[in-house]
Amino acid sequence: MPNGKPYLDFEKPLEEIELKIEEMTAHAESEHLDMSAEIAVLNQRLEKVRQEIYTDLSAWQKVQIARHPQRPYTMDYIDLIVSDFIELHGDRLYRDDPAIIAGLGRIDGRPVVVIGQQKGRNTKENLHRNFGMAHPEGYRKALRLMKMAEKFRRPVVCLVDTPGAYPGIGSEERSVAEAIARNLFDMAQLRVPIVIAIIGEGASGGALGIGVGDTILMMEHAWYSVINPDSCSLILWRDREKKEVAAENMKISASDLVELGVVDRIVPEPLGGAHKDPNLAATNLKQAIVSAIEDLNRRSIDELVPSRIDKFARMGKWEE
Repeated sequence: MPNGKPYLDFEKPLEEIELKIEEMTAHAESEHLDMSAEIAVLNQRLEKVRQEIYTDLSAWQKVQIARHPQRPYTMDYIDLIVSDFIELHGDRLYRDDPAIIAGLGRIDGRPVVVIGQQKGRNTKENLHRNFGMAHPEGYRKALRLMKMAEKFRRPVVCLVDTPGAYPGIGSEERSVAEAIARNLFDMAQLRVPIVIAIIGEGASGGALGIGVGDTILMMEHAWYSVINPDSCSLILWRDREKKEVAAENMKISASDLVELGVVDRIVPEPLGGAHKDPNLAATNLKQAIVSAIEDLNRRSIDELVPSRIDKFARMGKWEE
């Protein structure tokens, strides 16, 4: 792990080259040698190998990138692309849910309501954010903000990144299924433009609970499915080690979902994933969101709502 950077299993060739570069650089400095030519050759090799790896990723490798511990989360993107952000708390029924961030702000000067799932960077943060898995009060908080957006005619931007809604006893007691279902029903009819961006993991109803919109964007290395590949593997084969096969057959990558009509547009990531250059990833995401809002603002709300409902009603239908 050179420089403390976590490497995924398929990135081992990159780790080996970077380790050699660090060792050669340290040796050159300690011995006062000029090894710039040798280091330049290694850097060229590093970029070539990185290009080869990332131009032919499997579905499971993309899942691994989406779960990378250094990948930008909702608050990272809010800090980078949303100005004047004011977070609002609570569902006015039970409590606040830190797994969902919701508030008012501006993107490129446009007033919006931003909602997204938030994971933690360490054990303490993950316990506070419940690993990005929302309770029912999180979805009810999100809906409260959406209704506010409708009242003040602000577009809604939702950033999806969750391994699923929280399935614990308290969550079930407070009717998490009903909370998600209510969000699906009300988001389908919300009379403002809605832009959804899947920025990392998009699993199950936990993702869909803030995932109904007019335009669905998806980061290049994100994934989106009714179930995660690990659980699918366990259910179908009673073996988690089949997760790579499951991921490939589930069609969970951005390119597959665009082809299937589930996602409208892929947001490109820096080579190596969004965590390699969060600023560039945020710039790409911002441009996609602004473009989507501009397109949606050209259409009347009386046209948007039926189109939104029809969009989701068509999913899962095909002819052979």
